[in-house]
Amino acid sequence: MKKVNVGIIGAGRIGQLHANNILNSDLLCLKAISDIKLDHLSGTSIKKNVEVITNNPEDIFADANIDAVFICSSTDTHADFIKKAALAGKHIFCEKPVSFNLNDTKAALKVVEKSGVLFQAGFNRRFDKNFRKVYETIQAGEIGEPHIIMVSSRDPGAPPEEYIKTSGGMFIDMTIHDFDMVRFLANSDVVDISVKAANLVDPIFEKFDDVDTAVITLTFGNGAIGVIDNSREAVYGYDQRIEVFGNKGVVSAENERQTNMQLSTVEGTYLDNPKYFFLDRYNDAYVDEINEFAKSILNNSPLPCTGEDGYQAELLAYAARLSWKENRTVTMNEIELINI
Repeated sequence: MKKVNVGIIGAGRIGQLHANNILNSDLLCLKAISDIKLDHLSGTSIKKNVEVITNNPEDIFADANIDAVFICSSTDTHADFIKKAALAGKHIFCEKPVSFNLNDTKAALKVVEKSGVLFQAGFNRRFDKNFRKVYETIQAGEIGEPHIIMVSSRDPGAPPEEYIKTSGGMFIDMTIHDFDMVRFLANSDVVDISVKAANLVDPIFEKFDDVDTAVITLTFGNGAIGVIDNSREAVYGYDQRIEVFGNKGVVSAENERQTNMQLSTVEGTYLDNPKYFFLDRYNDAYVDEINEFAKSILNNSPLPCTGEDGYQAELLAYAARLSWKENRTVTMNEIELINI
């Protein structure tokens, strides 16, 4: 079976996750990996199984045998690497967000379009089996027309200060996944957005002009209303739930728990807590998203998550921050005009 030859730029936690999944894939072959530091790969399966391990990403762009590049480096490097990969004729998988700047994202995606390569944005939650089933149920018309779309996304604990200060803020770092998910479930773009947000978890977020708690309402072009609630700290685990209510019914996906044990006694019923870490909760989704990317390349079929999806999620993150800062509803038309 033909495989897609891959190079990865960025060998941090997410880069290594993709590298190990690629090494186990029947559709992808990992030929090279690049990072500014490589000592941490010593003794890993990556070190043992990858032909080229280099400090120079140009080695990947110049390799004629590499079909696609996975960009897993820091966000501030994404736009430049996207353009270089596109101009080198490589298909691109890029972790979210595409960049911290909407104009940089548009410029990078324009180069991708002109180069004729495929570009998939790394929104792994689209590939979660539970969320995918909810999406398919909606598409089949089983709940009729969606009226209310609800997403709860709460991290088990706040990230460290070093991460917070370079994350770009909660809306672009964390909520961006939820922005993509509500668009995915609504099958419609957002018309306007309103945010109420606060610092309730840790004052460290306020130090970096950020928030840790938010409730976001969105109006979609098809008339549906969306609600996202976020927190940087859910003491009971990684809380990930969705619900879509329509005129013919409701469909939802609950948390995946650490075990499916249920204890019932005279005192009450006990269920285990949700899984605690995002890599445990979405392990299978990370595998499925890269294999779907490979299938699109091999079969010349539509991508399941495009550059436009990445741009729209960033647009919503930008609008959310403006809504929070100015304490008002923000229309997506005005954001587009600001960033022409």
